[in-house]
Amino acid sequence: MKKVLFLCTGNSCRSQLAEAMVNAKFGDEWQAFSAGTKPAGYVHPMAIQVLAELGIQHQGKSKLADEFRSMDFDRVVTVCDSAAEECPMWLGKGKRLHHSFPDPAVQNNIEEFRAIRDEIIRELPNLLSTHPMEENNG
Repeated sequence: MKKVLFLCTGNSCRSQLAEAMVNAKFGDEWQAFSAGTKPAGYVHPMAIQVLAELGIQHQGKSKLADEFRSMDFDRVVTVCDSAAEECPMWLGKGKRLHHSFPDPAVQNNIEEFRAIRDEIIRELPNLLSTHPMEENNG
């Protein structure tokens, strides 16, 4: 089974959404994890809510990226510009990709969380493809 790590700053919204959706929709081929460069310490309740709207029950927790340094990944995807800058290289195996998604917590309304969830769903096949883009700056 292939493994993917989604990185962002707080690991409370975007990377959690991506982790949960990959495990729910692509779990036969991929195992997803998520982490942050400066974890918030919680998963945003609206992220949990918009996942539940799709029938995905996510029990994630906010984690520090360093917890995964010893794991090998097939993909490491930064989902915010800050994480891409703070993690200029991932030590270890795996193709590094970047696709910046807006932070739904900034607007802090359910419609923004739904919009970002849907945008992530649309991009996941590209991010997980056998021949991914070299660098996708969204």
